[in-house]
Amino acid sequence: MTNTTTKTKKALLSRLTGLGLEIADDELFTPGQAALGWLAEHDASPLLLVHPNLEDEFASLPERGTRAVVVGDAGQAFGYENLNHAFRSLIGDAAFLALAKNRTFMDEDGRLSLDAGAFVTALEYASGKQAIVLGKPSPDFFHAALASMGCAPEDAVMVGDDAESDVAGALKAGLSGAILVRTGKFREGDEARFEPRPTATVEDLAVAAAWILDNRAV
Repeated sequence: MTNTTTKTKKALLSRLTGLGLEIADDELFTPGQAALGWLAEHDASPLLLVHPNLEDEFASLPERGTRAVVVGDAGQAFGYENLNHAFRSLIGDAAFLALAKNRTFMDEDGRLSLDAGAFVTALEYASGKQAIVLGKPSPDFFHAALASMGCAPEDAVMVGDDAESDVAGALKAGLSGAILVRTGKFREGDEARFEPRPTATVEDLAVAAAWILDNRAV
């Protein structure tokens, strides 16, 4: 499961394959994929405020009767003109979809950068309309991944570097445990910053895997 919204699912799969990971299409869950499902279910067309790299994900959609503003990590496209266009659509009859609502992400320079959450919140404040969050920490997002594996929430453990979306989100969705790793965008104090708190906080993925094997073996 990823909240990355700057690449298409196809591009993410290609990157993971390049890292030596064997992952099938139906084993990767992205907010873009969730948005496509929502748009089809509600017979809606997207009004996109997303990164240019993600636009291809929605390119083949037919015109439909209703509209939904779709906000992701738009990067440099988060300018006043585009935000105001989204705002005007929202105060009309458009639905409001947030691909994710993360505060920060780990940028290519190894430093934290501002993520889409601040812009989603700004649009919520201005329009008075609450966004439907499709990625983590949405319980539906976790449950869709679990359903694809035939895995009950009480048999699942989440591992991630985001104490809010990964860890607290998973625990609120009913997973039996959630492990916070001190890698990626983790910062000291994250383990106590959000509720529910992590089941465990460990150094990296290898230690997380060992923790699961030691504590969840049947």
